[in-house]
Amino acid sequence: MSLSLDGHYAAPDNPLDMRWVMPYAHTDVARDLMTSLWESATTALLGRVNAEGFLGFWPTVIGMEGADPRDEAFAKWLVDTDKVVLSSTIGEAPWERATIVDKPTAEVATDLKATEGGDILVLSSASVIKALLAADKVDRLALTIFPVFLGGGPRLFDDGLPTGKWSLVSQSAGEHGTLALVYDRVR
Repeated sequence: MSLSLDGHYAAPDNPLDMRWVMPYAHTDVARDLMTSLWESATTALLGRVNAEGFLGFWPTVIGMEGADPRDEAFAKWLVDTDKVVLSSTIGEAPWERATIVDKPTAEVATDLKATEGGDILVLSSASVIKALLAADKVDRLALTIFPVFLGGGPRLFDDGLPTGKWSLVSQSAGEHGTLALVYDRVR
């Protein structure tokens, strides 16, 4: 999940406008973190809004002239992997290898964890991550902190989350002061 230094994942005026991330998303530290996350994942879990954004853009990167090889590899993974999209508004998936599910997020995660396979990767879907955090269903939390204040907007960490400890398993700093942090839940 991408966060501003003041703790927001989206600007206050338009939660879908992610232009503030773009100057930092193309850094080595951000690309390397993303690569480390998707390489072990066999399922992508997304909310509908993020599915529409990710699956509308990333397939176009495959074969794009000048594309960073890490971006192209992620795009291929996203196209080829199984995707579970949480939605109560669409009934049929317009994307290959995608299943639409209209059930509570924590229940879907529990069902997915009971199946064989690799990691389940939630791709920047704040509503999904927030629901999983509230249900204490997150095993690993990867954050990319960008050195910008948004001055408002939605926050990832709402009051009332279950108490718990997290262990820092990796950290890296990059261009422009970008930080990539990965925490595992201590159970």
